[in-house]
Amino acid sequence: MESGQQLDWKNLGFGYHPTDYNVRCYYRNGQWGEWEVSSSDMITIPMASTCLHYGQESFEGLKAFRGKDGKVRVFRPEENAARMQHTSRGILMPELPTERFLEALDMVLHLNKDFIPPYESGASLYIRPLMIGLGKQVGVSPASEYMFLMFVTPVGAYFKSGFRPSPMAIMRGYDRAAPLGTGQYKVGGNYAASLRSGVLAHDKGYSAVIYLDAKEKLYIDECGPANFFGIRGKSYITPKSPSILPSITNKSLMQLAEDMGLTVECRPVHVEELATFDEAGACGTAAVISPILRVDDLDEDKSYVISKDGNPGPICTALYERLRAIQYGDYPDTHGWVRLYEDL
Repeated sequence: MESGQQLDWKNLGFGYHPTDYNVRCYYRNGQWGEWEVSSSDMITIPMASTCLHYGQESFEGLKAFRGKDGKVRVFRPEENAARMQHTSRGILMPELPTERFLEALDMVLHLNKDFIPPYESGASLYIRPLMIGLGKQVGVSPASEYMFLMFVTPVGAYFKSGFRPSPMAIMRGYDRAAPLGTGQYKVGGNYAASLRSGVLAHDKGYSAVIYLDAKEKLYIDECGPANFFGIRGKSYITPKSPSILPSITNKSLMQLAEDMGLTVECRPVHVEELATFDEAGACGTAAVISPILRVDDLDEDKSYVISKDGNPGPICTALYERLRAIQYGDYPDTHGWVRLYEDL
């Protein structure tokens, strides 16, 4: 296994790189057990596990950043713990308490501290919590046994070409999630549902699919695996729908937008509003903000040009730089978002 010191941090790319350890915990007989440390990136599970047959599975994604001061910061991990608990309630899995989630985080960071990229590299340590149903079932019902694990992998900058706007497409022949379904939960099935349309969009030269609501096909839901937002004048506008995963990045950007004097509107956003936005972007853990160049409505043969000059807009740029600066410790954390480690 490659050690952290041998990695080419500046050319890492956004992919999986093995690290030394992961941490695991089992839920049996109605309670969570003790932490187990594993050096294997393999898991052995029964072939009748509910995660394999009925999709009883959830995951999260968050990052650790090494600052100029040498300290390590993790951005809003309590929010990830809360969102995973929300998903557990939605698909009838046991909730992992926030304090246990943070225990796992502290352990996995200390065990893999050599893999936290240096400040000047532009890379970060991606953290992936995962919960799966292990109980053996043939009938469709919740399992009685579960495993939670957390692993980490160093990742490079999400943008290979820098912070640049890219085109996105509307394709009404595909839905990411059904109304009143699992869209608000972070389960793998929602991402499986987006693969076919996502590959088709990439083949056509688009970076992502903008999904409309599955019921009326009139309102914007999400951009592939990310939340959507638009900027109009001094307003930050983002869709509200029961099918949208509540993005921690979007929640943070809404607060920063308010801090910068913008009005935040979280409401249904009609697709034709795309013609009125000065700027727009997709937001999530991986990239923070992916600015949108234009949106092509492939069914209606329309094109909504967002960035007239091909560059990110001033508000998207300011929000992106402010959030990243907080994550790296280059800007004051006035909202108490960062979990700080001085011994890594």
